[in-house]
Amino acid sequence: QVQFVESGGDLVQPGGSLRLSCATSGSILRFYFMAWYRQVPGKQRELVARISSGGQINYADSVKGRFTISRDNAKNTVCLQMNNLKPEDTAVYYCDTFPAQGKWGQGTQVTVSS
Repeated sequence: QVQFVESGGDLVQPGGSLRLSCATSGSILRFYFMAWYRQVPGKQRELVARISSGGQINYADSVKGRFTISRDNAKNTVCLQMNNLKPEDTAVYYCDTFPAQGKWGQGTQVTVSS
């Protein structure tokens, strides 16, 4: 089963930017949708963005216009460019398929704070 390893999280000030990357252990071509999720302690994991193998993209309303998801099927990577970050974006970010396989990795911590 394909595993996902997230990286790129950091502490950033409000208004700053980060680029998250997701490396996979196998081909992502077989997955129609790849996605980024995030979770805050005590809350449900939520879908942030998803991208199909054909380029269809959907975003959560809270990140529209600020985040950009991309995928490179040749390199088996999925990225999330996050601009104009807000404190409410603070969370652990995970990548997975959509619908999610549910075997979550460690994720990558994003903290937005002054």
